[in-house]
Amino acid sequence: MNDYRTVLAGLIGAGIQASRTPALHEREGDAQGLRYLYRLIDLDSLGVDAGALPDLLAAAERMGYTGLNITFPCKQAVIPLLHELSDEARGIGAVNTVVLREGKRIGHNTDCLGFAEGFRRNLGDAARERVVQLGAGGAGAAVAHALLSEGVRQLTIFEVDSARAQALVDNLNAHFGGQRARVGHDLAGAVTEADGLVNTTPVGMAKLPGAPLPLELLHSGLWVAEIIYFPLETELLRHARRLGCRTLDGGNMAVFQAVKAFELFSGVPADAERMLAHFAKM
Repeated sequence: MNDYRTVLAGLIGAGIQASRTPALHEREGDAQGLRYLYRLIDLDSLGVDAGALPDLLAAAERMGYTGLNITFPCKQAVIPLLHELSDEARGIGAVNTVVLREGKRIGHNTDCLGFAEGFRRNLGDAARERVVQLGAGGAGAAVAHALLSEGVRQLTIFEVDSARAQALVDNLNAHFGGQRARVGHDLAGAVTEADGLVNTTPVGMAKLPGAPLPLELLHSGLWVAEIIYFPLETELLRHARRLGCRTLDGGNMAVFQAVKAFELFSGVPADAERMLAHFAKM
């Protein structure tokens, strides 16, 4: 029986070589006296796509992995391959953490509480009557749940895949009641009226540079949040700060989702402040 003093974990995703997650987990493990090893399982480096997930999960089980984090583009594709889902993962419809225990694959979502914690700490007093979200993928679903949980009155979601946007909106309205979420059609108009803007698309990452919307749409009355953390200052955040907008970088979600994932993998509480300090030094 594993006493969880030894942890073997990994991250499955595409283009993840710059991820700081391994160092975050391993340094916290060192601080807690654990033998903690965290490996990258990069689909791009392996020359495969999300279709390789069944083989990768089976291999991780055979090699004695304690658990896996799951990132783009696998957060929804992994769900049919799991035995159980936490209530949060089921409600969100996306998984970013899989615990491998006693022959079972148990899916969790720590992105939602990760974003919510960063939001509370940095934008806790920000206006949230109308918020625009870009993206409705796995991370976007978690962020949308977090935003409505944190009191956003009207969330307008823009997504290139209209069916995916509608599915997320339907999920949110069923979960939270009322019509607090809607699919957006007029981006310029929505941003003009918004209190806040959140980017959950991959546009702005080092491997996908640029901005996820025309930057001239931004205005000084907005707060702007990112979930990208490599680079920590995206083009979107740089422009928003020039305008005087309050901003939230993706490092917050990266750290706080890792805090919960560490606890799920190791069975011991993580020190969030220490993990924030570790991240800041990287």
